[in-house]
Amino acid sequence: MVEENKSIKNAIPEWAQTFNISTVSAEEAVKKINPGHRVFVSTGCSQPNQLLRAMAARAHELADVEIIQLLAIGDIPYLEKGHKENFKINSFFISEGIRDSINKGLGSYTPILLSDIPRLFSGGQLALDLSLIQVSPPDNNGMCSLGISVDIIKAAIENSRLVVAQINNHMPRTYGDSAVSINEIDVFVPYDEPLIEVHRLEIRDDIKEICIHIAALIESGSTLQLGFGTIPQITLEYLKDKRDLGVHSEMISDRIVELIESGVINGKKKSLDRGKIVTSFCMGTKRLYDLIDHNAMFSFRRTEYVNDIEVIGRQTKMVAVNTAIEIDLTGQVCADSLGTKFISGIGGQADFVRGANRSDRGKSIIALPSTARNGKITRIVAQLTPGGGVVNTRGDIHYVVTEFGTAYLHGKNIQERAMALISIAHPSFRSELLKKAIEYGYVVPSLAEVEGKLLVQSKELTTTMLLDDGTKVKFRPIHPTDMTKMRDLLYRLSEGTVYYRFGWNIKEFTQKQIQNFVYVDHRKEVAIVGTVPGAAEEEIIALSGYYLDEKTNRAEVALVVLDEWQNRGIGTFMLKYLTQIAQKNGIRGFTAEIHVTNRKMQTVMHKSSGTVESTLDGPVFSMRSDFQ
Repeated sequence: MVEENKSIKNAIPEWAQTFNISTVSAEEAVKKINPGHRVFVSTGCSQPNQLLRAMAARAHELADVEIIQLLAIGDIPYLEKGHKENFKINSFFISEGIRDSINKGLGSYTPILLSDIPRLFSGGQLALDLSLIQVSPPDNNGMCSLGISVDIIKAAIENSRLVVAQINNHMPRTYGDSAVSINEIDVFVPYDEPLIEVHRLEIRDDIKEICIHIAALIESGSTLQLGFGTIPQITLEYLKDKRDLGVHSEMISDRIVELIESGVINGKKKSLDRGKIVTSFCMGTKRLYDLIDHNAMFSFRRTEYVNDIEVIGRQTKMVAVNTAIEIDLTGQVCADSLGTKFISGIGGQADFVRGANRSDRGKSIIALPSTARNGKITRIVAQLTPGGGVVNTRGDIHYVVTEFGTAYLHGKNIQERAMALISIAHPSFRSELLKKAIEYGYVVPSLAEVEGKLLVQSKELTTTMLLDDGTKVKFRPIHPTDMTKMRDLLYRLSEGTVYYRFGWNIKEFTQKQIQNFVYVDHRKEVAIVGTVPGAAEEEIIALSGYYLDEKTNRAEVALVVLDEWQNRGIGTFMLKYLTQIAQKNGIRGFTAEIHVTNRKMQTVMHKSSGTVESTLDGPVFSMRSDFQ
């Protein structure tokens, strides 16, 4: 929700007398605007609204005035009815307030990387006649502050023929690159009014789930970029258990405040600008504006710095969180349009995706709800809607998150990507997406038989075990994206372990065998994997599961642990955990076929709950354990 409070007109201020500055009213200032002029307007919540109201009031005297703006928000007086011949919008980002006008042809959207915009001004490609900005009153040295927005405004000031500034006592004074000398301002308009405020909205359940998945990817000591949109900003609410987070982000919001006050965000681990929250603009409420006022912890920098891919990449553990409108099964991300209809903009997303990918232990995350239009359409698609633009190529994408989980795409082939994305799509669309993936040749035809097994089990079936050396092993249901990880596990097993698990020496595992481990029906079958953190994604070190015989109401159980992780209690832990799951499902007990020389598995079975009976049949013990 955006609020804009009613303005309160000032008397001639003291600073004007101190520096012998002539001031004028907003109505007088905007007389500098002539037909055909190109006028830059400050970003977002720093819009000089009194100047905009005065400009709109002159609409009948103007024609073909091009309004250049990064982000328009709140009331936008130059968009009022009857002004379409007077003002033409040219925006670098499409906010909700101008979306309808852009798509009706009443203005234009310029798709461009946020980091590239300043060069449009300095190179003369977008020569600016006027800049309408809003600043704080000057200090004793004659320096005003851009306050809550620096971004591309600095470049606009430096490359504009005339600079008109609304001087507002409500504008905070911020540190970084926000200082503007009175010598850089041509026309001074003293006018105090509360800044535009952006208030928090209600959070949908699917958005909460997405944010929980994102938070799980963010390690303590990371430096964060949280892009424009609901999901990145709400993610902050799920980071309260982290430590020593930093911020290097083009935008910040109110949700940052609690984490600063609790000490979660302190910037102690940042590689650059240690201890500083680096941003280029903020959008929030007076609570945030009061916090940044004269606060040296905040450094408001120009877009040229904040969005520089090299600067971003020099941060250790840089995590970029951004959103998408659609993503296709190969990993192409559309983030600014739905087909031919423009929705938002490129903004800083591409800058931060590539910057985070360069970072040591960095992560770029693209998040989106699995569906749109109340579940009627999928946002993970076989191919992008015709006319949709690719903001991030398939080669740039690392993590993709929906409410159904996380898919890691970097370094994965097309089949692995497609199956990973299908598994986090909404269940209602997985079958159709799989059929399309087979039709397009993205996945092999044999995967058609897993159609009914593209299931993701509840996160409630997740637990952890702490080993004696402090290593935390996570146990979770097997996931459709585990094909490659399962293959790696199987080929790392020793000959002896393979023989004990499968009953014969297997030299190679077929696609079908691996597929059968990964795709289970989660009704008669349960498959739980043990994982530890890997270089980019988790590594499977153990597999356990059971298959129910409905006639006896007993389940055959089997497990395997990677050789270097054996003799550490993992097998015993997994069997006890499977027992809990089976008992909850009303299963009577377990059975197992164990070779007579496999002492380790026999010991594990004897530690299980209930009475254990065994019968020797040649070289194999047939064991049965009924639960208490």
